[in-house]
Amino acid sequence: MTAKIRLFLDVPLAIGQSVDLSRDHAHYLFGVMRLAAGAQILVFDGKNGEFLADVVQAGKRGGTLHIAAATKPLQMPPDVWLVFAPIKKARTDFIVEKACEMGAARIVPVQTEFTNSGRIQRDRLQAHAVEAAEQCGGTYVPEVAEMVRMDRLLSGWDDSRQIMFCDERTADDPATPFAGGAGPWAILIGPEGGFSQREREKLRAMACARVTQLGPRILRADTAAVAAMTLWQKALGDWS
Repeated sequence: MTAKIRLFLDVPLAIGQSVDLSRDHAHYLFGVMRLAAGAQILVFDGKNGEFLADVVQAGKRGGTLHIAAATKPLQMPPDVWLVFAPIKKARTDFIVEKACEMGAARIVPVQTEFTNSGRIQRDRLQAHAVEAAEQCGGTYVPEVAEMVRMDRLLSGWDDSRQIMFCDERTADDPATPFAGGAGPWAILIGPEGGFSQREREKLRAMACARVTQLGPRILRADTAAVAAMTLWQKALGDWS
């Protein structure tokens, strides 16, 4: 029997362990997916890898799993953050999901001068990251941080973390290859209205910032996030 369902469990997992399921997980497994005792699923905790688990008890409000075997070790993503200005709800959800699928280690919503969205629901976005990890076969779930003002984020920035500064105003400039070295990185994607002049000047004055082109056309923010993650992963990440 091949397990087709993957589930993130926010408890440390180990072979031989019994795990009590929450009401939500029980509803999903036994109410929605119609599993019963004897079924097998894959589970991971973001710290110890992936495991095969047997359903021992199945009920409407709870259940129990037995961790039977290890199936995959923990696979950490490269040390790259996606820092982005939230946009419309569905498109922000898309950015978080794709960042997780494409290997971001941390996701940081940032409020720029032209950010349209004044706040986010961090717990909801974290749940989207969990769902994306469950679907893509990942064993690590990136943290979605609370939204922070960009000026505050940059004022306390660790210069050892290079910034891939994706500035839409470079779209008409002569094409230049992405350049940067090994080490921790952050990819910075601006809002639909672009960065302000003050923000551009601040970033261009930072020795760790690398102005990066994403082609000859101005991209939507969600498209830019995917394009930038792809470019970075191919050049410096675990796709190269």
